[in-house]
Amino acid sequence: MLTASVCVALLACLHAQELRGHISVILLGATGDLARKYLWQGLFQLYLDEAGKGHSFRFHGAALTTTEQGQEVIAKVLESLSCPRDTAPARCAELKDQFQQLSEYRRLKTAEDYLALSKDIEAWVQREGLREAGRVFYFSVPPFAYADIARNINSSCRPGPGAWLRVALEKPFGHDHRSAQQLATELGSFFQEDEMYRVDHYLGKQVVAQILPFRDQNREALDGLWSRHHVDRVEIIMKETVDAGVLTTSPCSPCSGRTSFYEEYGVIRDVLQNHLTEILTLVAMELPRNVSSSEAVLQHKLQAFRALRGLQKGSAVLGQYQAYSEQVRRELQKPDGFHSLTPTFAGVLVHIDNLRWEGVPFILMSGKALDERVSYVRILFKNQACCVQSEKHWVPDQSRCLPQQIVFYIGHGELGSPAVLVSRNLFRPSLPSSSWQEVAGRPGLHLFGRPLSDYYAYSPVREQDAYSILISHIFHHRKDSFITTENLLASWVFWTPLLDSLAHEVPRLYPGGAENGRLLDFEFSGNNLAFSQQPLEQLVPGPGSGPTPSDFQVLRAKYRESPLISAWPEELIAKLADDIEATAVQAVRRFGKFHLALSGGSSPIALFQQLATGHYGFPWAHTHLWLADERCVPLWDPESNFQGLQVHLLQHVRVPYYNIHPMPVHLRQRLCAEEDRGAQVYAEEISALVANSSFDLVLLGMGTDGHTASLFPQSPTGLDGEQLVVLTKSPFRPYQRMSLSLPLINRARKVAVLVMGRMKREIAVLVSRVGHEPRKWPISGVLPDSGQLVWYMDYEAFLG
Repeated sequence: MLTASVCVALLACLHAQELRGHISVILLGATGDLARKYLWQGLFQLYLDEAGKGHSFRFHGAALTTTEQGQEVIAKVLESLSCPRDTAPARCAELKDQFQQLSEYRRLKTAEDYLALSKDIEAWVQREGLREAGRVFYFSVPPFAYADIARNINSSCRPGPGAWLRVALEKPFGHDHRSAQQLATELGSFFQEDEMYRVDHYLGKQVVAQILPFRDQNREALDGLWSRHHVDRVEIIMKETVDAGVLTTSPCSPCSGRTSFYEEYGVIRDVLQNHLTEILTLVAMELPRNVSSSEAVLQHKLQAFRALRGLQKGSAVLGQYQAYSEQVRRELQKPDGFHSLTPTFAGVLVHIDNLRWEGVPFILMSGKALDERVSYVRILFKNQACCVQSEKHWVPDQSRCLPQQIVFYIGHGELGSPAVLVSRNLFRPSLPSSSWQEVAGRPGLHLFGRPLSDYYAYSPVREQDAYSILISHIFHHRKDSFITTENLLASWVFWTPLLDSLAHEVPRLYPGGAENGRLLDFEFSGNNLAFSQQPLEQLVPGPGSGPTPSDFQVLRAKYRESPLISAWPEELIAKLADDIEATAVQAVRRFGKFHLALSGGSSPIALFQQLATGHYGFPWAHTHLWLADERCVPLWDPESNFQGLQVHLLQHVRVPYYNIHPMPVHLRQRLCAEEDRGAQVYAEEISALVANSSFDLVLLGMGTDGHTASLFPQSPTGLDGEQLVVLTKSPFRPYQRMSLSLPLINRARKVAVLVMGRMKREIAVLVSRVGHEPRKWPISGVLPDSGQLVWYMDYEAFLG
């Protein structure tokens, strides 16, 4: 009995000592962007969650900044910390004050600095009568600094016997397999594998962290569905609207600039190799019997990596938003002729060679400057049902004809918050009621082609930041939320051959945002991906020894750093007409109307005839037609641009008469009299009807003297200033003209320049060489502020 009492007392004493353990958290790079945005808040959340459970904490912010500057930055950061919503203001203020008292800034640069930190921690622990439980070092610094910091920690700042060391490392973890292996070897010489926590913040996102628990809690329903027999495909998507210059959570951003980081890594290394591949393994791995076992989860993830089929060049499609190269030239001071091959968009087709997933396509896709910001994993199931009754009679939770899908909605998008969605015609899922709740109905909201009411939809009861979750997992030694050395190298073994094969591939250019249209849509067949709208990149002769003009396909190139499309006249006009129709359809779908401004002259006549006779799907009823320029003659005069438009187009299509906007060159029986204010009248009409005075498309030509619309070298009017419409003088009869100004033209979402005929060869060569000199060559001033410029030039004008 006495022995038992002694044992109980001893256990209680040991338990008390455990509870009195002291933890030091050292945040390296504490003044950087990532630390200020996320990490200090995550450390504060850790303090809120754990401080009352017996452990004591101190938080050391460290950087290379001087002590005075660092303290000033940290003070502002700590003041901006927030408490959970259900915390009373007075209590929040008290907790923030406690956290601030426990937080300090110090400069860490030399081995002596690290030794001094270690002695300060030991002195604090001894003075407070505590036992040191462990130290956490969070590396929010660029990877090139890892080795020196690791050496200093290992030699001068390790905790004593009986206390643990945990080191959190931020990506990128190498550039390819070789560099990742080298970095891993360096770190392995200072830290044990169990001490390292490689952070992929996507693994801390609530929905991603729920994938394995969801599969575990719904084993009975999913066991028969989670395989090649029932899954049609898996989509793992991360879309962004921002460009590559916007700072993200990468700790490299404040160090060398986001653009320099992106130019080195690109979209595949930045997103697919880590975030999306980690998610893929969570979906595809065999489910361990115990998903709470970190060791079992990591081993099953490694098995999934090893089952990935090798990627080939045809496994990917690449894109780059049009402004990217200019952004790189400007921010990295590259020469004018520099064109980057770094992709800002990628779609990759992945297959898994095992019995469960054989033949199932996994689509990984990510990109910058896309139409929306959203991330999700979508498992789409095969559907061989055929329902006899019409859709209006289908019962949402019973009809087998409805799409069957499970969506792990990571965030943003139209839903706006993380969620797990399961089609009602599949099964009602089980999720922990303490942390997940059903999403309230939102009439009118459609996701993946179906109303929200077609899904069982669940969202977190309390949304949590990914870094707060991961910092908690580091504290609790949850290794399954992090990337081991073995899994990291397995990932790079998979991705490096593809990256090498694509190193010199030219990405498809896209304008950015909603203007991308269907340009980036892709399809898969077998092991290959291809863009749905496949460009024909070179001249390809047809069969036979004597090719004719119609045997050649469209040539795509660059002219004045903008896309150039060149072909024989017939093919060129057909291509331009197709592009105008596609732009019109997209504009009507988005805005309900399409505003098209057309130049006069002889070149567009063939285009007008093509549009009139071969484009039955053109949304004429929603199209507004404007003139880019007009001659100061009566509208019925054969020399009138409007008359040419009327004869060759308007009398053949049904455009509402109030959607036709001729230039008012003939007022009060006078032609282009300044006192009649015709130019101001047209400008006011444009301002009233065209949103932001930005035409959806402006079609221009190029004269042999470099003029465009009715903007001439000899008449500088309209080349700058605030006027939208101007009166100009031509060197040719009729001398008086009215024209859209160059600033108004450059507001357009898209500008197409049509250049045709051998007579244009000389000016085409000259303009290709000049810079921005609109007073000499007005056409050189055409460069949309935020839109797209495309040149359409026939072979005689382009090649002579």
